[in-house]
Amino acid sequence: MKTIAILGKPNVGKSSLFNRLVKQHIAITSNVSGTTRDVKKSVFDISGVSVMLLDTGGIEKAQGLYAKVSAHSMQAGFDADMVLYVVDGLSIPQDDDIATFRALQKTHKPLVLVINKVDNDKIKQQAWDFNAFGAQTMCFVSVHHNRGLSILMENIFTMLELGKEQSLESVDKIQQEIESDDESLEEFLENLDSPKIQTLENCISVGIIGRVNVGKSSILNALLGIERSIVSEVAGTTIDPVDEEIEIQGQRVRFVDTAGIRRASKIEGIEKFALDRTNKALQKSDIALLVLDASMPFVELDEKIGSLIPKHALGVIIVLNKWDIAHEGYKTMIKELRHRFRFLEFAPVITISATSGRNIHKLKAEILEVYKRLNYRISTSTLNETIQEAIARHHIPSDHGKIVKIYYATQYDVNPPQIAVIANRPKSLHFSYKRYLINALRERFDFEGVPIILSVKGKNEASSEVAEK
Repeated sequence: MKTIAILGKPNVGKSSLFNRLVKQHIAITSNVSGTTRDVKKSVFDISGVSVMLLDTGGIEKAQGLYAKVSAHSMQAGFDADMVLYVVDGLSIPQDDDIATFRALQKTHKPLVLVINKVDNDKIKQQAWDFNAFGAQTMCFVSVHHNRGLSILMENIFTMLELGKEQSLESVDKIQQEIESDDESLEEFLENLDSPKIQTLENCISVGIIGRVNVGKSSILNALLGIERSIVSEVAGTTIDPVDEEIEIQGQRVRFVDTAGIRRASKIEGIEKFALDRTNKALQKSDIALLVLDASMPFVELDEKIGSLIPKHALGVIIVLNKWDIAHEGYKTMIKELRHRFRFLEFAPVITISATSGRNIHKLKAEILEVYKRLNYRISTSTLNETIQEAIARHHIPSDHGKIVKIYYATQYDVNPPQIAVIANRPKSLHFSYKRYLINALRERFDFEGVPIILSVKGKNEASSEVAEK
């Protein structure tokens, strides 16, 4: 699959172009310079040919975090099959922009100078000053008003020689799909289906969550064996969720390194969008890695973040990162953890050091094990035997003198395991007894790291499902 990297200075419209081309509101857009920091990936289609598009952070002369962002972006450009270099058509050509563009020209790969914010012919006339770049191919576009994108798509199709993979059916079809008269970017995004992270067949989706600066991006890099996410001591480096796939023992696993979550009073500006993206990422995840900082005491915010996991009924692994500089001994810390996170008492705990690689292999193996447990199906006969044994040990409490009976149980779904028990008085089965039955199932079967959803149904009607918390 061909890859196209979108490069340029901060705030020239790279993420807006990315969203427009992939037809999803994936990348966060903002007037704040430096909103995009990691490389964001998505597949889009040009006349039946799939192409990978990369949205990169802004390229600028800077130090510290933003120097890493710039270097990461340039490397994405060097590695891609094609580069779309975006500039602001409302400004004048900048010397550092020209220098960057000419460095990319030396790679001799397809390169398009995309002059954005050209909303009318008057601006276009002024934008011809960008001839100073010496670009062989220039496209004048307005991402906001959807102008000029059909010409850009035609250039991409031709320069990448996508016709060798599938013939171009019709330029008119491209225009119909991409252009509508004066459709604004906001209108375009509102008309799309709600953002979705595609669930890939036979691929485990793992969300990495935690508060800011606990080492989520470092863990992702350690799992991948490459520097995929930008790592910095600056809290809140990651804003967009970062997706990446690897194989573990032949099994495809996709990781999403979500933005760090701050206290509500400290969520400002673009971090509000980041929190929303974190929830959306978890909605499409199978397993959550709850990352905690072992170098300092747990805080209330850790618990609030952890509460997102049962909300989405996910498999879970608690990851104690920075174990090489742990502030307490193992037994003391585990005792405190189990006390604070009683709603995740079934979660396995792994101590790691992302910087040294300690126990990363163990974490990979545990992800596969939790996924197996998520999809474990109990035979109906064994399930009923277990339920009846539990009832024999502890009889079902009556409902104001009325006998409550469970006739039988069946598992009707997996990921997570979902079990229905059929009773004569479904509303009379107390929550505490449902929890007792769930614990009985945990004693009999290996459901470590896995929530169990128990539904109580009557013969002719069903009660609402009750998720284990």
